[in-house]
Formats: sequence, C-alpha cells, structure tokens
Amino acid sequence: MNSLHSRTVELLGSLIEFDTTSRESNLHLINFVRDYLVAKGVSCELIFNQEKSKANLLATLGPQVEGGIMLSGHTDVVPVTGQQWHYPPFQLTSEQGRHYGRGTADMKGFIACMLALVAQVDQARLQRPLWLALSYDEEVGCLGVHGLLDELAQRPVKPELCLVGEPTSMQPVNGHKGKVALRCQIVGHECHSAYTPQGVNAINYAAQLIHFILKRDERLAEEVNPAFDPPFSTLHIGTITGGGALNIVPNHCQFDMELRYLPQHSPDTVIDDIKAYANHTLVPQMQQRFSGSAIAFNTLAAYPALYVAQSEPWVQRLLKWTQQTATTTVAFGTEAGLFHQQGITTVVCGPGSMAQGHKPDEYIEDAQIEQCLQLLVKMVETLYVTAQTE
Repeated sequence: MNSLHSRTVELLGSLIEFDTTSRESNLHLINFVRDYLVAKGVSCELIFNQEKSKANLLATLGPQVEGGIMLSGHTDVVPVTGQQWHYPPFQLTSEQGRHYGRGTADMKGFIACMLALVAQVDQARLQRPLWLALSYDEEVGCLGVHGLLDELAQRPVKPELCLVGEPTSMQPVNGHKGKVALRCQIVGHECHSAYTPQGVNAINYAAQLIHFILKRDERLAEEVNPAFDPPFSTLHIGTITGGGALNIVPNHCQFDMELRYLPQHSPDTVIDDIKAYANHTLVPQMQQRFSGSAIAFNTLAAYPALYVAQSEPWVQRLLKWTQQTATTTVAFGTEAGLFHQQGITTVVCGPGSMAQGHKPDEYIEDAQIEQCLQLLVKMVETLYVTAQTE
C-alpha cells in the first residue's frame, strides 16, 4: 500500500468517526476538513444553513481563473437505526481489503481520496484551479447544496467539469433520473360514523386521488428509455396517515409521494395533472358538503435529472482515464443535475458500490480506493497544463 493510499485510509477513519447522519450537525466534520485544508495552504469558505448548525465547504487550489475541475461530495450519511451491524458503524474496521463503517461507500471514501490528493498537489504548477465542494443534507433530498450553488453563481469564474464521487464502482455515469417528492394533505369534515353522508371523509378522497396517481403511473410506463433501469418514469406512494377513530368520519389524511422521471421528461406535466384532478374534480365534490374542505400539496424535495452526451469531450476523457468503453446510468439521484444546471459539465463517478450503501456493514474495497486515486491523479495532471495544450 503506497503512502497516498495509506493517507486515504487514515483520513477515512477520521471521517467515519463523525456521526453525520442527516438529522445531526455536520459541523464537526466540516471543521476537521477546513483545518486539514488550511494546514495544506488551501483557503476555504463555509456556507452555513440558516440555523448555523450545518455548512457546505467550498475551496479552491491554484489560480482564480475560469475552468478547472471540481471534486464534489456530500458529508451526510443515512441512519443505522434498526440495522444489525457486525462492525461498529462509526469506527473504521479494516479486514481483508475491505473497510467497514457507515459512509465508507456513500460517500466518505471519495471525500477521503480527494483530501489525501490535496497533500501531493503542486499548487504552484496549477494552470487551472482544482475546486473542492462538500455539501450537507444530500440524503434527504439534495437540500444543502443549494446554498453552495448560490455562492458559486456569484463568483466571476466557475469550473469546467464537476466530478460527483457517488459510489459507481468507478464507472462514469452520464445520466440519472430526476425526483420530485410531494406531501399531500386532505382536509375533510368529521362527524359520527353513523351519519357518514353528513361528513367529508378525507381518507376516501385520498384513496380516489391515489387511484388517479396509480393510473397516471401506468401511463408513464408506456414511454421507455432502455438506458435506465427501470426504463421509464415512476410514481410512488411512500407513507399515508389519517383518521383518529373508527366511529368518526376522518377529517384529515396525509400521504407522501414521489415522482422519479427520465431526463427527457418534464416533471411539471405529471404533477400538474395530479393537482388538476385534485383541485378541479375532488375539491368541488368535497366542498359541496363542507366549504372548508381542501387538498394541498407541499414540495418536500426536488432535484433535476442528469444527462450528458457520451460524446462530450470531458466524458470521453473520463472513459479513457477509467479504462471504460461506455458510460452507464444509475437509478438513484445525486447532486450532479444541480451542478449541470449551472452550466458545468457534470459526471458521476466514485469508489464503492451502492449495493453496499445504506446497508448494515457498509464497506469500500482497497481496490476501489486505488482506482479512484489513480483517476484523481490523472485529472490533476491535466490542470498543470493550459487548456490549449491539454
């Protein structure tokens, strides 16, 4: 194991010890990274949430000029509650070429690689900048990165390429679906269940709306894009609550739904259909019995789909550097679509596999760390020359 690899594993051990489950603050990890980078001569900026309990980090190595490469990762991890771990989730355990712990694959392994790389970057040789970006609350809907993107939009220069290091087994990913998560709240009117016609049963109207959503989902399956799995857009009801007692007509019901849509689709078309059915068909029926009846929708989270043509020069370079012949797509969403919306060519590629992410005994393999380090070294080498001579 070479020194760069050893440094990466050491950093990974430090990162894993920070419990950055999305419900917790990430400031202890962010402060650790900031102090590490400052010690390497790298200036950092922290972009806080409104409560000052969480922060993004944005750092730049090299000249403050247009272009360069951004390495991006999220600092939060999913909970371990209810999972049966054989290894301590917030302490790195290394066995037989694997490193176990929450976030090793998703995605502190990549963050450790990019931090280890900083120590051997010759900043004086950089002709274009190396950007580093860390976000919070990605796991709960890509919420935190918006503050970082707002800061980036205010800067006079921006990177040319962004590499989001989600676990893809080091295969370049040029596409993923977008997502819109909605909460629907139905307000009816309660009465004794012996006199149901006098009330407005919120659960009944929720059921009618859900039936409409399921029929709309069937229509989505008619348009197929074989590059994705599943190869069509999907609608999904994830949670539902309502009512208080069997002998009372329920005056409330709430359910959460999500749309995961193909890059060629507009989510507004589907969401507008659902809202139109609720507002123009169901609500008038409800208000005939009780004028205070209503159906309301609130957006919980949303991020755009990603698609970058495989013929794009940066994508071709990544294929060459990773020794792959073709890009692939993933079913899960990332922050990549948001960076791409900023006019930055964005590709997803990182060590580890999502087959291990979000599960007990999550791990990353030494071989994946090594492949990632080799890629990052090659990417930095391109920054030592001007764009014209690359």
